Amino acid sequence: MFGSQINRTAQQPDMALASPPPDSISKMMFAPVISPLAGGTDILAVGSWDNNVRLYAVRNDGQSEPRAMYSHDKPVLDLCWHSDGTKVYSGGCDGAVKCFDLATGQATTLHTHDKPVKCVAFVNTGGQQILVSAGWDKQLRYWDVNNNRAIIRPGSSGPVMLSDRPYAMDHNGQILVIGTADRMIHTFRWSDPFTSAVSRDSPLRWQTKVIKCFPSIEAYAIGSIEGRVGVHYPFMPMDDKISYSFKCHRHDLSNGGVPQGIVNHATTVSHNGAILPSQYVFAVNDICFHKEYETFCTAGSDGAITFWDGMGRTKLKGMTLKELNNGDSESKPPQFGSPVTSCAFNSNHTIFAYAFSYDWSKGHMGVPTANQPNLAPRIMLHPVKQEEVQKKKK
Repeated sequence: MFGSQINRTAQQPDMALASPPPDSISKMMFAPVISPLAGGTDILAVGSWDNNVRLYAVRNDGQSEPRAMYSHDKPVLDLCWHSDGTKVYSGGCDGAVKCFDLATGQATTLHTHDKPVKCVAFVNTGGQQILVSAGWDKQLRYWDVNNNRAIIRPGSSGPVMLSDRPYAMDHNGQILVIGTADRMIHTFRWSDPFTSAVSRDSPLRWQTKVIKCFPSIEAYAIGSIEGRVGVHYPFMPMDDKISYSFKCHRHDLSNGGVPQGIVNHATTVSHNGAILPSQYVFAVNDICFHKEYETFCTAGSDGAITFWDGMGRTKLKGMTLKELNNGDSESKPPQFGSPVTSCAFNSNHTIFAYAFSYDWSKGHMGVPTANQPNLAPRIMLHPVKQEEVQKKKK
């Protein structure tokens, strides 16, 4: 439908996804299970700024092919899967929350927000199947998937109102965490999803970019535009010794300098009042957990990916631009490549997908032109090695 498959080469050890979107990739997510509707393969859902959500079949050997596509009226900002892998939900700048049914091949609009929908999440809790959406109208909405109706607070006539526009959201079986534009982090428990159990300032000083919950504990990893990640336990005291943060996706100017084009995606910072910047700092665009080991990776606008043991405070593996075939492999570090805007593990954590595309850090002025084919969006499929994701023995 969208083109032919792309095969592995000696220079390109990771497989390229067949026919990726032509515009920036906002979100990728594999189906949580292999559904019979997928013919025994993983299905990768990809949301893009070209207004479309595309579904791809991905085999164990990394071969891929497009399977389906549906559209919003404006760019897609987020998507998620039903827990049984039969439906995809998405939200976009058109304010619509949509559902695509793999069995029928049809997309329907469930409900709408007054402004763009930044975050969506599917939750199985208390015997209910709930779709959560958060929009730039500052509304947090819950939708009963089985009965196709809104879930509202008893005695209320409307949705939950957030303190500001949502920038990031994630959940596990215990908590729902939302980061807003005013640098607040709101944590909800499913026993009362209409009232924030804890609302605190972000543990990071700069704008929240991504939040991902640890799979099995009441904790989350948060990334910001400042090249920093925090590991936070929201129900612990503010001065606890467990929560912490660390720097990542940064490059010192003393390490050979930065190619001219890197300025498109970096922010300079000064140390000790120095006039000249000492580092180029890149946004952390995505965080993805390995659900078995509870380790995670960070994807940055510097075009690099790093795996971490958050509980052990240990770096596991850094995937360099040369390893990722991203940018000029001959340039001195820090090398420059396309930002990594999204990443995802497949259902059994044997394949790791990562997307290169423009991150919109410079608005329309920074959009790659037709004579920059090396910056065109692409998605790579990486065979996961245990040493990359497994915690190191002490």
